[in-house]
Amino acid sequence: SSPVLLKNGKAFSSDATPRDSGRVDEPFKVEEAEPVKAAPPPPSPDKLLVLGGSGFVGSHVCKEALERGFVVSSLNRSGKPSISESWADKVIWNQGNLLEPASLEDSMDGVSAVVSCVGGFGSNSQMFKINGTANINAIRVAAEKGIKRFVYVSAADFGLVNYLLQGYYEGKRAAEAELLSKFTYGGVILRPGFIHGTRRVGNVNIPLGLVGSPMQMVLQNAKPLTRLPLVGPMLTPPVSATSVAKVAVRAATDPVFPPGIVDVYGIMRYSEQK
Repeated sequence: SSPVLLKNGKAFSSDATPRDSGRVDEPFKVEEAEPVKAAPPPPSPDKLLVLGGSGFVGSHVCKEALERGFVVSSLNRSGKPSISESWADKVIWNQGNLLEPASLEDSMDGVSAVVSCVGGFGSNSQMFKINGTANINAIRVAAEKGIKRFVYVSAADFGLVNYLLQGYYEGKRAAEAELLSKFTYGGVILRPGFIHGTRRVGNVNIPLGLVGSPMQMVLQNAKPLTRLPLVGPMLTPPVSATSVAKVAVRAATDPVFPPGIVDVYGIMRYSEQK
C-alpha cells in the first residue's frame, strides 16, 4: 500500500478505511427486466365446418352455431350457394366435392370440429355414394388433419323401410362404422327419425312443422311400442330440425359430450337442457 498525504500532513495507507468515516454505501441497484413478449394466442377453438350447410338440417346447424357465437364454414360444389337469407352471408363458404377427398383438405384447416348433415336419395348405388362414401371421405380427411370432434347426423332405423331404401341405410351405417373407428373419443352419431321444421325452397318457406309437431306430441311417450317388430320403428317420434341442430352444435363444441350414438330420445333430452 502506498501512503496518501492529506492536507493536515498526516499520512495513512490507501487500503485503510476509518471505521467512523461516515461513508454511506450506495443502495443496490436492480436492473429493470425487459418485457417478455407473450406467444400469440392459439387459433380459435370454436370454428365449425358444417358439411351440407345449405340443406334442410345443415342450414339449421349453421344458424344455431352462428347464434352461439361460433365461426362457421361450409362446403359447396360451387362455393357460396344462392341463399338470400341473412345467416348465409355470415358463413365462410368453401368450394369442394366430398367425393374428391383432395378438395376437402383446405376447408378443414383451422377447424376444431366437423358436423356432417350430408345425405340424399336416389338409386341404391347413388344413395350409398351420397350417404356412405361422401361422409367416409370427410371423416378420413378430418382424422388426418387432427380434428378432435366429428358429429354425423345419421338416421333412425325404420324396420321395413331399411330394406326399401337399402342403399340409403347401408351408406349411413358404413359412415357410422368409419366414424366410430377414426373418432373413438370424439365421434358423435345422431339418429333422428322424421325431422320437421321450416324448409326454404326458393322464395317459399314450407312449414314442415304442421305435420311433424303433432306427431311428436303424440309419439314421444309411446316408446314401449317401438319394440314391436315392423310396426314399432314406424312409431319413432319425430324431432324438430332446431332440436337436432342444437344437439349437433353442442356435441361438436362441448368436450365432455359423450361420444357414441344418440337416438331420438337422447336428442330430445339433450335439446331440452340449457
